[in-house]
Amino acid sequence: MEIILKKDYKSLGHQDDIVDVKPGYGRNFLIPKGYATLATPTAKKIHAENLKQRAHKEAKLKEEAMKIAAQLENKKLKIGAKTSTAGKIFGSVNTIQIAEAINKKGFDIDRKNITIKGDVIKEVGTYTAIVKLHKEVSLEIEFTVVSE
Repeated sequence: MEIILKKDYKSLGHQDDIVDVKPGYGRNFLIPKGYATLATPTAKKIHAENLKQRAHKEAKLKEEAMKIAAQLENKKLKIGAKTSTAGKIFGSVNTIQIAEAINKKGFDIDRKNITIKGDVIKEVGTYTAIVKLHKEVSLEIEFTVVSE
């Protein structure tokens, strides 16, 4: 069964992608929840026309994301955390704290677009995170976890 995604769905694809799913999954979950519509021939024609009109706007958004990526590439982030005398963090560092550190630098990045590379951060040190600015533009940013 072919469907057109109305919203980004992590395991399937991005908005406006045409994907093949099992009929029950599409009919019973994706379409009723508003994540997708059925890809009939007329819906595909309308979809193609909408994509053609939206291509210019997407190019601008991608260019803007590339500029932000170039500016963010050289930034060093420091995240403070409460630690024990051995350097272990009480709790862990997560994407919320990384997003706050990036926002303090003057960039508006949502925490949902940040992924931490590796395991959970429980010690002081230098780590990397992947920041997704656009569906085609992402960058790795280094951050240092320091003791407060």
